[in-house]
Amino acid sequence: MQVILLERVAKLGQMGDVVDVKPGYARNFLLRQGKALTASQANIASFEAQKAQLEARNLETKTEAEDLGSRLDGEQFVVIRQASDAGSLYGSVTPRDAAEVATAGGFSVDKKQIVIAQPIKELGLHSVRVVLHPEVEIEIKLNVARSEEEAELQASGKSIQELAAEEEAAAEYEIAELFDDIGSAASDDDDMSAPAGDAGVAEGSDDD
Repeated sequence: MQVILLERVAKLGQMGDVVDVKPGYARNFLLRQGKALTASQANIASFEAQKAQLEARNLETKTEAEDLGSRLDGEQFVVIRQASDAGSLYGSVTPRDAAEVATAGGFSVDKKQIVIAQPIKELGLHSVRVVLHPEVEIEIKLNVARSEEEAELQASGKSIQELAAEEEAAAEYEIAELFDDIGSAASDDDDMSAPAGDAGVAEGSDDD
């Protein structure tokens, strides 16, 4: 099926290009989202008549996207989620979640602009692509944690595995300290009982 592109589409072509695509892809994506028109003689003629206007609109939206991208690129946003001790999420982080935290942070982002290549199902820092315009793409980071405190530690460079190891080491240290205290107390008791025993032996010697 032939369509004429109304904007740049990655791996397909530039605005005004007439390209061959699968009918399903055309109907369900390109045509539905207003990215293309069927390449009929009437639509091609209509595009040519509006080309200058479409190009001007594209340039305007691209400029706006570049301005937003310059401020948004590299930003980190915290996403609080419940997870197991091993760091596995009870669910996953979605494009909607990413768009919501970015918007809450003062950036106007739509969930359709978020591209999550692999499902986010673990705690930690995750890079996410944001397509602000067909020609403007930036990257943000999602700091997925169980609490704000944990997010701060992860932001400082510590992984959930390192945090768990530190907590385990601290617990082991506390247990070791407890046993040392118990051992010291027992030793003190022995020291306190020793003189009484010696006195008993001495008394026995006098009787002999």
